[in-house]
Amino acid sequence: MQSFKSPVYLAGAALLIASNMTLADDDMENYRLRFEPLPHLPPLPAENSQTDEKVELGNMLFFEPRISASGVISCATCHNPALGWSDRIPRAVGHNGQIGERNTPTVLNSGFLNAQFWDGREPDLEGQALGPIEADVEMAMQLDHALERLAEFELYQDKFAEAYPNQEDPINAENLGKALAVFQRTLNTPNAPFDRYLQGDMNAISEQAKNGMVAFVDNGCIACHRGPNLTDSQFHAIQVPGSTDLGRYIVTGEESDKYRFRTPTLRNVAVTYPYMNNGATQTLEEAVAVMGQEMLGREFDTTTIDEITAFLHTLTGEMPEFDVPALP
Repeated sequence: MQSFKSPVYLAGAALLIASNMTLADDDMENYRLRFEPLPHLPPLPAENSQTDEKVELGNMLFFEPRISASGVISCATCHNPALGWSDRIPRAVGHNGQIGERNTPTVLNSGFLNAQFWDGREPDLEGQALGPIEADVEMAMQLDHALERLAEFELYQDKFAEAYPNQEDPINAENLGKALAVFQRTLNTPNAPFDRYLQGDMNAISEQAKNGMVAFVDNGCIACHRGPNLTDSQFHAIQVPGSTDLGRYIVTGEESDKYRFRTPTLRNVAVTYPYMNNGATQTLEEAVAVMGQEMLGREFDTTTIDEITAFLHTLTGEMPEFDVPALP
């Protein structure tokens, strides 16, 4: 005999289902409110305003190998646009094939950071920009010599004068750092699937990724990976397997800073492998497991690892537009 359900029964069932869906949506909303979409631009310092002329000059300098001792290494060598603006090798290779101590961080969204380098030895991009030029293991070029090389070219004379008008000698170290910093502040990746989800597109990410977002919050990952760039820009102690790097201690000499490193951004983390300060962690799944063990004291099961990994994949944003410059 065919069962019959009255309109009143059906309406009540529909109301109950809708109520449960609303409850679930409200519960997810509490998680969504813990996050922030990435703005299109980071904060701009008053002492280094962004102009088209500075961006163009900084773009050229970023790809300029003649400010390295060998004449073949540029900023873009280690921060390759095709490789997530990093290099996808465990540790950076610099002057004369020297291998550095640390993995190359991406420059994407670096303008949102409150500290630069793994050990935070520079507070801003202006300071960070000049460090690799002089570092023996990177570009190995004294700043004075780099500036002399740039001054040999009429095009650079014109570009520096346009970017920094009314200066008697605009080709100087301060302007070099400022131009590189201005360009790097344009290298942002907004409108990731997760950003669209936060802005109201409930179908922008999968159910697995939503579960990963919940696990990310419930397990405490968000304590350090928070804010629009998913980093607190603070320093936390972690002894990554295979690493003897003393981290921020090398900068401060404070015993409490041993093995402390700046929290890396999780933006675009799926395309900026390998991971950790020594680049020894090859996959995102492995990185999630290591962070669970080392920072949270937890052994994540396979389902949790897969869900958090799916969530992290939604943080890959739109890559910035830029011109490959024609150098003199």
